[in-house]
Amino acid sequence: MLTDRQKSILQIIIRDYTRTGMPVGSKALASEFPTHVSSATVRNDMAALESKGLITKTHFSSGRVPSIEGYRYYVDNLVEPDPLDDSAEDLIKSSFNSEFNRIDEIIQESAKVLSDLTSYMALTFNPESGDNVTLGGFRLVKLDDRQVMAIIVTNTGHVVNKIFRLANVSSEQLETIVNIINTELVGKPLKQVLDKLKFDIPMLMTKYIQTPEGFLKIFGEMLNEAGRDKVHVDGELNLLRFVERQDVDRLKPLYNLLGTEDTVQKIINTKSNDVQVRIGGELRNDLLKDYSIITGTYDLNEYGHGVIAVIGPTRMPYSKVIGIVGALREELTKKLLGYYDDDQDS
Repeated sequence: MLTDRQKSILQIIIRDYTRTGMPVGSKALASEFPTHVSSATVRNDMAALESKGLITKTHFSSGRVPSIEGYRYYVDNLVEPDPLDDSAEDLIKSSFNSEFNRIDEIIQESAKVLSDLTSYMALTFNPESGDNVTLGGFRLVKLDDRQVMAIIVTNTGHVVNKIFRLANVSSEQLETIVNIINTELVGKPLKQVLDKLKFDIPMLMTKYIQTPEGFLKIFGEMLNEAGRDKVHVDGELNLLRFVERQDVDRLKPLYNLLGTEDTVQKIINTKSNDVQVRIGGELRNDLLKDYSIITGTYDLNEYGHGVIAVIGPTRMPYSKVIGIVGALREELTKKLLGYYDDDQDS
C-alpha cells in the first residue's frame, strides 16, 4: 500500500522519465511538489518505492527510473486518460470525413491516424469475420495457356487474388466455372461457402473439369484468407526513434516478428472490451521486453468487433496514448456502423 505522497512521487518519476529519458533525482522531485517537501523526505519515500520494486536505480546515476512493476502499478491505479486536444480531434474527424469505398480503406486510415497522433507504430484489425462476411464476387482471368488468376471479393470489400496453373481448360470452361460459383455461392457466408466446397460444388464441377480438386483447394485457401482478420500497419519506422544506435540491429528480428499477420494476431490478441495495456515481459516475447502494447476493442454489434493497437517503448506517455486509443476507437465505431448502415440502404 502506498501513501499519497509515494503515489505522487511515482507519478512524477514516470512523467519526467517519459519526457526526458533521464533518471529522476530527489532534488528535482522535491522542487516539483506542489507543497514544500524536503529532499530527505523524498529520498525516504523513494527508498520505500525501490524496496517495493516500483522504481530502480540506474548504474550511472543516483536518480531513479520506473520498473516494469512501477509502470504496471501506475497504469492500474494512477493513470487517467488525457482528453483529446483540439488538433487531435480535428485530425480524426477530417480523416474519417473522406469518401471510402471499402471497409479496408477505413481501417487502414485509422492505423495512419493512430500512428500520426501517437508517433508510435499502429496496428488496426478488420472486424472479425463471423457470419456477416459473405462472398461478394468471383472472377477467373486467363493470363496465358498455363496460368489463370482467381479473384474473390467479400461484401466488406476485402479482395484476394492468386495466380495458379489450370492446364487444358478452355475460356468457355472458365466462364462456366465462374457462373457456377457466382450462382451457387455469392451472397452466402464464407463458412457456408467452405462447406459447399466439400460436397455440392465438386459434383457440379466434374461435369465441366475432369479433375477440379486442384482448383477447389486453391479456392478454399483464398476463402480462408479472406475470412481472416486483416491487419493494417502504419508507423513502423517510428520505432527507430526510441532505439539507441547500438541497438538498431535488434529491430530487424522485431520487424520480422511484426511483419507476420498470424504472429501479430497472437501478440495483440485481447478479449477485453476496455482499453488494455500490456508492458514488457507481460507480452511473453523477449523481442518485446522493452515495449508496451495498448489495445482498444471496437464493437460493431452484429457486424463483429475488431482491435486497434499501439506499440511503443515502455517509456511512453500512457495517459496520452490511452486517451487517444479510447477516442479513436469511438470514432472508428461510428464510422464503420455508418458504413454498414449505408451499405444496407443502398
